[in-house]
Amino acid sequence: MGKATMAEPVVIGGMVLDINCSPSVPANPGTTTPGKIVYTLGGVARNIAECMSKIGAKPYLISAVGFDMAGNLLLEHWKSAGLSIEGIRRHHSIETATVCYIYDSKGEVAAGVSNFEAVEKFLTTAWIQSFKCNILSAPVLLLDANLNSLALQASCQLAAECNTPVWFEPVSVVKSRRIASVVNYITFASPNEHELIAMGNAVANADIFQPIKHAEGSQKLSVEALFQRLKPAIMLLLDKGVKALIVTIGSDGAFLCFRGTGSINKLGFTGNQPSPFSKQLYEAVTSKCPRDHIFNTSKHESSSNMFAVHFPTLSTSVARLTGAGDCLVGGTLASWCAGLDIMQSLAVGIAAAKAAVEVDSNVPAEYSLAKLADDAGIVYTGARTIFCPSML
Repeated sequence: MGKATMAEPVVIGGMVLDINCSPSVPANPGTTTPGKIVYTLGGVARNIAECMSKIGAKPYLISAVGFDMAGNLLLEHWKSAGLSIEGIRRHHSIETATVCYIYDSKGEVAAGVSNFEAVEKFLTTAWIQSFKCNILSAPVLLLDANLNSLALQASCQLAAECNTPVWFEPVSVVKSRRIASVVNYITFASPNEHELIAMGNAVANADIFQPIKHAEGSQKLSVEALFQRLKPAIMLLLDKGVKALIVTIGSDGAFLCFRGTGSINKLGFTGNQPSPFSKQLYEAVTSKCPRDHIFNTSKHESSSNMFAVHFPTLSTSVARLTGAGDCLVGGTLASWCAGLDIMQSLAVGIAAAKAAVEVDSNVPAEYSLAKLADDAGIVYTGARTIFCPSML
């Protein structure tokens, strides 16, 4: 167990059965409401890994499920996709992680109840350490914040033995605070603005950053104004060692923030040769997203200052928003593992997220390489630097 035959990105975290409830009329308290109930395969780590697998990567998932209906559904799908189940722990005492979402008329989550004991209790340090070979040979290790603090620390320490980059996916505002004990190990992190504030406060060990209050209509914050509000928390996390922050800001897109382009340029793929699909993705995206189009990173090679680039979203018809953030991360990671740089990869990630919101499942059944590349090209062309030393 745990012996790697090839360098594969490793993903550690939750496999979850999502129960999605969409009322067909406004819900009233104290009674049932007619609507649609759908079982969907979910979990942040599982969603990210599945998305990666559909964009040419071959992720190695480390998780835990039970011998129950939810666990059977999750595991059978994973096997049918041709992905390894070696890292997925099964035990009769495990109750597979489950979450029930209630959506509003806009497709956004109005309320939810979750049970993640399977991940927090059974993804132990000992289980993770049994896959040391996989982690040491991985081009990147993604951790979702469903892991308990000891498991996070053990995973990061293993990755540090071989300088394996670590991607921290915050999962939620509450769980995002778990970054505090491992922040010095983190290469990439992908919070939304609320998780960013919570992460900053956890690392600072004080409530020094306040949530952003948003207004509607003409009073809505501009992208530039929002960045300025978030900038202190971003700078703190970069100062603490995070190499690149991808801060998602809903329908306004995402900020890519980093300190010094020299360090960002060094964060290149270090695994084995990518798959044929990945090679095709690399070529298709490179033709649409030429390197250094946003700004010439070589000109700032020695700079230690902070840089921030805004990436827009794409207009689309929204079916459901759950899964979009996970596919953004999965698309970005799969593209990065294909040899694209982090800016090109994020453009693909946003294109992958667009495809996710157009379907009812957390991850689309398949991705069109041509469509991904075309959409990534639109995002990449629309990206612009909103903060760098030359702007001061």
